[in-house]
Amino acid sequence: MKKLLNTLFITQPDVYLSLDGDNVVILKDQQALKRFPSHNLESIVTFGYTGASPALMGYCAERNISLLFLTQSGRFLARVIGQSRGNVILRKKQYRFSEDEEISARIARNFIIGKIFNHKWMIERMTRDYPLRIDVAAFKDISQQLSVVIQDVRTCDDLERLRGLEGQAAISYNRIFDQMILQQKEDFYFHSRSRRPPLDNVNAMLSFAYTLLAHDTASALEGVGLDAYVGFLHRDRPGRVSLALDLMEELRGIYADRFVLSLINKKVVNKEAFIKKENGSVLMTDEARKTFLSAWQNKKQEKITHPYLGEKIQWGLVPHAQALLLARYLRGDLDEYPPFLWK
Repeated sequence: MKKLLNTLFITQPDVYLSLDGDNVVILKDQQALKRFPSHNLESIVTFGYTGASPALMGYCAERNISLLFLTQSGRFLARVIGQSRGNVILRKKQYRFSEDEEISARIARNFIIGKIFNHKWMIERMTRDYPLRIDVAAFKDISQQLSVVIQDVRTCDDLERLRGLEGQAAISYNRIFDQMILQQKEDFYFHSRSRRPPLDNVNAMLSFAYTLLAHDTASALEGVGLDAYVGFLHRDRPGRVSLALDLMEELRGIYADRFVLSLINKKVVNKEAFIKKENGSVLMTDEARKTFLSAWQNKKQEKITHPYLGEKIQWGLVPHAQALLLARYLRGDLDEYPPFLWK
């Protein structure tokens, strides 16, 4: 299993990244602001970067340190990775399976089962923990609807129908998501998912969390020798980490959504953390992103018992564990890919 290492987040937009020996150096106006040893880095994420030296990019590629470039708002720009280190036989099998829509559907449905199951678990937990603050009847009704959809997904061998079932479950889940926001209701509300651009504070946080989770998942897939750009549910599109988007489906609710809800409900963020642009898009401030990223890193350190492996691991290792299980399934070591079913 891949060891959970650190991610270096660069949130200042006017700095340049360079290399000095085995150190990442942050420069501003040709003056060194900070130095970070690279030996304990797994990835570097930069926001609104001025640039990075070719020497640093080559160094990171050679040592399998992922270098991710995002805009100030957190939109993906590019990702620098080194040579493919995976087993060529494994990747060829991945490509062959991806070309077969029936096989792709059989793999993809487990991603969707994991996603819907975890959404259902979140709903059931809310009814148990906050029965006086939510509409319990509505939550129970949605939970039952998700149970029915899961049964339909289990027997679905068609990708288009599978996407329809996933969309149906998402609509049901989103219908009660706003009730899971228990604090700061005037400033944090959820009516529907808005992506490009996010149009409210909650969607801005969700988009940021999904970007980080996709990066972590893509790194995990590359680490076990799979191609993060060739998926089964999400089909090929230039520049899109389709397999990472597949694998993170089961983690969206249980990992990213719960994380965003906790920041709101614990009042770690407030309305001052956001800026509304003239076009209606909502962005997080630089300080808010720092708070968000610090909490994200702390979340990754929390320990859980993996529901399939039965081992205690950190939350940050869950994408790596799932990537490993997917690789084992593709190799034929497992009869079926076991999704992350949180309990």
